[in-house]
Amino acid sequence: MIQDKIRKLLKEKNGILLAHYYQRDEVQEIADFAGDSLALSFEAAKTAADVIVFAGVHFMAESASILSPGKTVLLPRLEAGCALADAIIVEALVEEKKKYPDAAVVTYINSSAAIKAASDICCTSANAVRVVQSLTDAKRILMIPDGNLARYTAKFTDKQIIPWAGACPVHQKLSPEDVLATKARHPRAKFAAHPECREEVLALADFVGSTSGIIAYAGKMEVNELIFGTEIGILYQLRTRYPGKIFIPASETMICDTMKLTTLDDILKALTIMAPVVKVADSIRVPAKRALDRMLAVG
Repeated sequence: MIQDKIRKLLKEKNGILLAHYYQRDEVQEIADFAGDSLALSFEAAKTAADVIVFAGVHFMAESASILSPGKTVLLPRLEAGCALADAIIVEALVEEKKKYPDAAVVTYINSSAAIKAASDICCTSANAVRVVQSLTDAKRILMIPDGNLARYTAKFTDKQIIPWAGACPVHQKLSPEDVLATKARHPRAKFAAHPECREEVLALADFVGSTSGIIAYAGKMEVNELIFGTEIGILYQLRTRYPGKIFIPASETMICDTMKLTTLDDILKALTIMAPVVKVADSIRVPAKRALDRMLAVG
C-alpha cells in the first residue's frame, strides 16, 4: 500500500509528515501530526526529524524552514499557494507603514516569509488577541493581511486596529444567508465560525475560533449537532474524534482547492526524490524568525 511506502520512507529518512486540517482525509490519516497553523508552527519548531514533509500550502512550508533552517522541508506540491497570503506584497506593506509610522505590524501567519520579515510579530487565528495585547507599548496596530481577523480582534482590545483589505476567499464567500438557511434545516445545531469569516457571519455564531478551537468546541457536552463555518476538510477530525455527533458544513462550497492539491502519490514522490524543497534565504529567514519567535513566546 502507498501508505506503507510513505511510512517506510519517513522512517528511513528520519522524516515527519505534518498535515493541515484542511488536507484530504487520507493525508491527515497517515500524518505524524495534524493541526492548524499555530500547532504546526510549534511542531515544526520542536521536531527532531531531519526531514519535514509539509502537507499544506507554501507559506506553511516557509514557516517550517524559517524555524528549522537545518532541516530539509519538502512541499509535495510547490504550486500549493494561498490567495490570502498573496493579498499583500512587501512594497505595499512598506507604503502602508509610511502612513502609520507609529503602528506595530502584526502579521497573520497566513503570509509569505518576506512579509513576516517586514513585520514586528506574527499571529494566528488562535492567538491574535493575545499577540495584540502583548504589544504593551503600541497603541496602534497595522494588522495584515486578513481584514476579517483584524476586525474580529479589534472587538477585544482598546488598541486602534488598522485592517488590511485581504480576505480568505473560502471564508469570505460564506454569507449570512448561507448560515441562516443551514440553521433553518438544523434548528437544534450550534454554529461555530472561523474568524476569517465576515463580521455579519460571526454575529450569528455560538462560537468563534480557529480550526483547533472549533474542534475543541465540538467536543463539549452541550454540542450534539454542529454547523461549522470553515473549510470542509475539518470534517475528518470532527467525525474521527466525535463519532456520535452530527456535523454540518455551513456551506458545501467551502473548499480550498490548493489545500486539496496534495495527494498520497505526491507525498511518496517527494520523499523518493527529496523534492520540491522549500528553503528560505537567511536575509529573509532571520528577520522572519524574529517575528515568529515573538509569536511563539506569546503562545
